[in-house]
Amino acid sequence: MTHWFHRNPLKATAPVSFNYYGVVTSPAASKICSDLRSSRARLLELFTDLSCNPEMMKTAADAYFSLLQGFINSLDESSQESKLRYIQNFKWTDTLQGQVPSAQQDAVFELISMGFNVALWYTKYASRLAGKENITEEEAKEVHRSLKIAAGIFKHLKESHIPRLLTPAEKGRDLEARLLDAYIVQCQAEAQEVTIARAIELKHAPGLIAALAYETANFYQKADHTLSSLEPAYSAKWRKYLLLKMCFYTAYAYCYHGQTLLASDKCGEAIRSLQEAEKSFAKAEALCKEYGETKGPGPTVKPSEHLFFRKLGNLVKNTLEKCQRENGFIYFQKIPTEAPQLELKANYGLVEPVPFEFPPTSAHWTPDTLAAFDLTKRPKDDSTKPKPEDVRPVKEPDIKPQKDTGCSVS
Repeated sequence: MTHWFHRNPLKATAPVSFNYYGVVTSPAASKICSDLRSSRARLLELFTDLSCNPEMMKTAADAYFSLLQGFINSLDESSQESKLRYIQNFKWTDTLQGQVPSAQQDAVFELISMGFNVALWYTKYASRLAGKENITEEEAKEVHRSLKIAAGIFKHLKESHIPRLLTPAEKGRDLEARLLDAYIVQCQAEAQEVTIARAIELKHAPGLIAALAYETANFYQKADHTLSSLEPAYSAKWRKYLLLKMCFYTAYAYCYHGQTLLASDKCGEAIRSLQEAEKSFAKAEALCKEYGETKGPGPTVKPSEHLFFRKLGNLVKNTLEKCQRENGFIYFQKIPTEAPQLELKANYGLVEPVPFEFPPTSAHWTPDTLAAFDLTKRPKDDSTKPKPEDVRPVKEPDIKPQKDTGCSVS
């Protein structure tokens, strides 16, 4: 079965030449600057290259980050940072706040911002793959893996690198804790969607599917709560997505919990659970419409027309009708007025982020190479500062949802 995921735009950045005329005093140092420039440009190109795969992305990212580490970490470990950390100004936009860039003269800011875009690429790669027709088992695993890698990158940035910034993240910007937490939890929730599809395909016990769906709905609720204090002008569309997915997987949980109750001859309770599933599905349907009408970062689609959405609606309807028929012929049980409490705990299939580390400093950095950067020769009118022009938005490929044939994740 294909999936549908909301995606915010990639971060855009101003070009960086890494030209330090007068400061660079050896061919080896000049070569590092040239390699930094070309590896950065290559990485930025790959973000929008549809032929790029995780192996290509990792190779390009490691090439750039290992060179950039020489601007951040000292080689002799006598101090915590390189003398070059503050030599270059970097400009980046944010995923939610349009084309108003933030700028910091700090290589750690560049490491974090580019790392953030790498994580976003993994989420977009997963989304493209998950939206394919006839997705294979191996592709489903790749979706699952990519989302866990993205969650791991966001987590590593938040815990290990953002605290190193001298200028704290502004409210509502990408590097702020609320946004990072929302991205981490969303990646975990979406990876669990793949797990649920797999469990349904393999006809696992309804109790396990209900528990996984309930945990996934809670993840989406947590992500939405994290964003609740942000400015609605730029967070509303994202929040509609998180809420509709919360309602969608709550409906799944009640639907499969109803099947578990029916199997235990608790037909009246099963009907009540299915009625609750109907309510949650109706809420999700209303939120789908609101999502499509809400302006803000993200794609313009109609999720309620997607097969993954319609299939659940049919499942809830058919299961409820089956329970009502059996209650009318066999059980004659009273339907409780209170909905069943979903206190479900999944023991299998829960997603944790894949631990991430940036690569070590490139072997091209040696004490002699570093010494060949003579900061006393920097011009007084610092030409490393970017020009005041706007940062151009990233032209992302327009990926339209493909027609789903109804094939399941196998």
